[in-house]
Amino acid sequence: MKFASYLASHAAFLPRKEALICGDRRVSFAELDEVSTEIAIALQRMGLSTGDRVGLYLPNCVEFAFAFFGIVKAGGIAVPINLRLAPPEVAFMLDDAQPFAVFIASQHAADFDIAVGASAHAFTPRRIAVGGNVREGEVNFEGMCVKGDTNLREVPVEFDDCMISYTSGTTGKPKGAILTQSNYVVMNGFMNGMYWGFKEEDRILITTPLAHRTAFARMGNMLVHGCTLVILPGFDAVEVTRAIEDERISVLGVVPTVIRLLMPEIEKAPERFATLERVLATGESFAVELKQRFMRLLPKVDLYSFFAMTEVGVVTLLKPQDQLAHAASVGRVVPGIEMKLLDDSGNKVPVGDPGEVWVRTGIPGNYLNMREYYNRPDANRESIRNGWFATGDIATIDADGYVTIVDRKKDMILSGGYNIYSKEVEAALCAHPAVALAAVVGVPDPVFGEAVAAYVVTRAGAVPSTEELTAWCSERIAGYKKPKHYRFVQALPENSTGKVLKRILRDQFLRELA
Repeated sequence: MKFASYLASHAAFLPRKEALICGDRRVSFAELDEVSTEIAIALQRMGLSTGDRVGLYLPNCVEFAFAFFGIVKAGGIAVPINLRLAPPEVAFMLDDAQPFAVFIASQHAADFDIAVGASAHAFTPRRIAVGGNVREGEVNFEGMCVKGDTNLREVPVEFDDCMISYTSGTTGKPKGAILTQSNYVVMNGFMNGMYWGFKEEDRILITTPLAHRTAFARMGNMLVHGCTLVILPGFDAVEVTRAIEDERISVLGVVPTVIRLLMPEIEKAPERFATLERVLATGESFAVELKQRFMRLLPKVDLYSFFAMTEVGVVTLLKPQDQLAHAASVGRVVPGIEMKLLDDSGNKVPVGDPGEVWVRTGIPGNYLNMREYYNRPDANRESIRNGWFATGDIATIDADGYVTIVDRKKDMILSGGYNIYSKEVEAALCAHPAVALAAVVGVPDPVFGEAVAAYVVTRAGAVPSTEELTAWCSERIAGYKKPKHYRFVQALPENSTGKVLKRILRDQFLRELA
């Protein structure tokens, strides 16, 4: 099943139905299919071969969707590049993927120039200018969209790759997960439709960058189910509220922080959210108090939270009826997915004990698991075994099958022979009324091997002492888990997706020791 067949079908049966809405642009399925085909033909005329990579250095816009589907129709592999990345990070992706061409928003061309200058291999891809002035040597995006040659060369049926999605790289250089059309059709078509009830009438709002897989998941819902996708340039609580009301949004995909930022607008006028039917939340823990407030104000909205990752999509699902009874859990394993928890020796752990999450869904690339990491044979040997993928997450499963994520494997701290899971310590600290954010890392200790160091961001006007925080933790977690070191900071270092870069905190602590 290929993306092109879905678009062609919707264009035939729902030609005037809105597929995409972004600002004042409203794109029908017929236009999306026609323009993406013209782009595919233009790419092939430029010399693109099956399997060539093509970068997308674009903000949230309808051109992003035109280009993405055009790349896939032509037999290319899209490489979305987040505009929030620093030039060295973009340069790394260019050096790694070696794209045939890159679609570049004209207003961001100068930033892209800097990234190209930072390339270790002086790699210079073909440039396709989207919007604004076209510079010498660049291909004009508008010219690619003009109807002309109708000869689109067929792509070999066995070729299914559609995207290289780079992981966030919280512990080092990012890795490019090769995702297939089958991955998206199975997960965002069949499984999302089965468990979240997607239908043709749905209108979905996204505020996250289209360069993230979470946004692409919603594009997959639009592609397979014929939904309408409303794209905002970014998150703004007032603008999100307006869009939900004006565009009659039925589905909202968020991280819990978005709900927290939306709460003042919901409390002010809950009737403006009357069309909302389902909220899909992932990416971080969802505080019980926040869930309670949200569900009290919008009782007719079904709240789903889940554990997902770039390499395997959605793994577990916590349904609306379980949100409060199992608030700390990420739900049960979705049917059709195999999951096991292993210790460091590769043995399954007893029920209730923590272990690393391994996931399998059949042949990699055919169902939910990515096909492999691009250009990373060592990482593939380490992470993929007999179809199983090692997620790097540490979790527990209770007797009823509810899964709780306790830490990232590389963030676990080993102190005096005890395993300390950073998320547990962070949760204890963040429960303190004076603490806004906390990140915990393991640092060298002459007696216990490692000790707990906590980096704390306090709420405005709050000045808690280390003694106060230690006493607070003592009432909530075991003594050996308490932070030995505290550092009060204005902000925590984050990557482009908002994940805390703990390696930077560890390096900072080590520099202090030196």
